[in-house]
Amino acid sequence: MSVLILRLAGPLQSWGIESRHTIRATLPYPSKSGVIGLLAAACGIPRDCSASQTTGLTLANLALLRLAARADQPGELLVDYHTVSGASHAPTDPVQQRLPKADNGRLQVKESTKITRRHYLSDAVFTAYLEGDAETLATAARALQRPRFPPFLGRRSCPPSKPLLIGLQHQTCLDDALRATPWQASDRTIARHHARGQSSVSLDTVIEDPAGTDVLPDQPLPPTTPFRRRYTERPIRHGHITLPLSTHKAAHDPFDLLG
Repeated sequence: MSVLILRLAGPLQSWGIESRHTIRATLPYPSKSGVIGLLAAACGIPRDCSASQTTGLTLANLALLRLAARADQPGELLVDYHTVSGASHAPTDPVQQRLPKADNGRLQVKESTKITRRHYLSDAVFTAYLEGDAETLATAARALQRPRFPPFLGRRSCPPSKPLLIGLQHQTCLDDALRATPWQASDRTIARHHARGQSSVSLDTVIEDPAGTDVLPDQPLPPTTPFRRRYTERPIRHGHITLPLSTHKAAHDPFDLLG
């Protein structure tokens, strides 16, 4: 099999799978729906999930890929305070500024501002691994270098701070790729481990596995109605791996000052 390896690094990222309404939570690692969405954007797959006019790929092609994720730098949870008002959607229509209710009525204007709390991972770095058809992965790799639509890390407000593509490996598997990819943490984090006299680091992993004992409801399904997303469960297993610390000094990256 072939494995596409991605670096998911940015000041903020958020990987929600079930959160709605006033609290928008995030997983502590990338979701499959989020990573497949990132690839779909790069490949030019439109939101109605029809075939891309630039790559020919569909959402169904990408959903067949198996995903593994490694927490190279877990980051910290950040909770952002938001208010939501109907006025932002219809500034000139007083009726539409009243938020809808379940019984098809509308709230009063004074009740139509809601508080929401949105969760992010701050200063996190993950590596994501997608295993599957070599031609599909090669097409996706080329698209990541020249994305059709802007990719983001779970939410549109979370752009990546480093190139997404690490590489495409053939004749390998998810477990081997997880162990073969060097640690992608920031220079500051790596230097901190060296200063402590550590020669290795233990990293948490989440691997899609038919024999896995846990499940996540983030497996994309083909939509029955355009623009209506559907998901099902996929089996996963949690684990960890130990990597040696590299002695190589990476080039200066100003975003490392954030972490």
